[in-house]
Amino acid sequence: MRISPAQSDWVPDACTLSTVEQPIRVAEFHRFFADAVHSTTRLSPTRLDLQLVADVEAVVRDLASRESSCCSFFTFGFDSAGTNLVMQVGAPAAYAEVLDAFAARVEAANRGRQ
Repeated sequence: MRISPAQSDWVPDACTLSTVEQPIRVAEFHRFFADAVHSTTRLSPTRLDLQLVADVEAVVRDLASRESSCCSFFTFGFDSAGTNLVMQVGAPAAYAEVLDAFAARVEAANRGRQ
């Protein structure tokens, strides 16, 4: 599997989103990471949990739905943790490096906020 260097090393070849739309989606995820993610928990190489503010549920469910339609290897689930929402992001072992890159993007967005 190859990760596209043009998209900051996290868009795999398996993504069916057009090349023109990829930077837009990357920017959308970056805004989401910076604005809505409180913290992350890496439960395994194939699972990442994002603790979110509760009022983003509709937006993040839409984003997850659109992402899983072009990157079908991703799975997204949602649960609550007190007043926060938890977004569970999963990927098969063959795509663990994509999830690593996804997690790195979240961390970078959170560092930029501090």
